[in-house]
Formats: sequence, structure tokens, C-alpha cells
Amino acid sequence: MKTLCVAKCKNHEGICRGCLRTMKEISEWRLMNDEAHTQTIAQIQGTKTTHDCILCGQPAYCGVEDGKQECWCFELAKRDTSGLPKGQCVCRACLSGLPLLQA
Repeated sequence: MKTLCVAKCKNHEGICRGCLRTMKEISEWRLMNDEAHTQTIAQIQGTKTTHDCILCGQPAYCGVEDGKQECWCFELAKRDTSGLPKGQCVCRACLSGLPLLQA
């Protein structure tokens, strides 16, 4: 079974600081087939991309931009994106580094 795990696991409000998978992706990983593993890995590593991150310039993936109804980021606790241009997505690493949105 393919995996992104780097044994530096730490749940940071819905995303692993080590491998950048969402907690949902991690919990469902053993149920996913090889194709789903390959697609998720490609999205995280930037080989399947929809745009470049506006913060770091690295390849990033957005499910909505790819024609899906949801994106991986919908599974996370909301981050404060008020400093970003409206409607612009960032990569997993940059989004996980943003502060949580205060209620």
C-alpha cells in the first residue's frame, strides 16, 4: 500500500503536519484502492495540479477548480484567509500554516 506517512504525525486542526493528508484521508486510507492513493499523493505532491499557490508559488490542487463539488480543504477547521485575494486557493502546506478563524 502506498503512503505519504513520514512518521511525523501531528493533527493540526484536520491536517497532518507530517504528510499533509487530512484526517479523513488518513482514516480512509486503508479503504482506498491504489488509484485513489495515487491520485491523493499526486495532489499533495503537486504532480496533479490545478493552479500555483498564491503564497509560495508551488503547484497546488483544488477539487472545485477540478470540477468536483468539494475540495480537500472543506474537511479542515476554517483558517483565516482574510489576507488572501477572494476566491484564491493555497496549497496544503500554506493553508495548514494559516491561523484558525476566530469565531
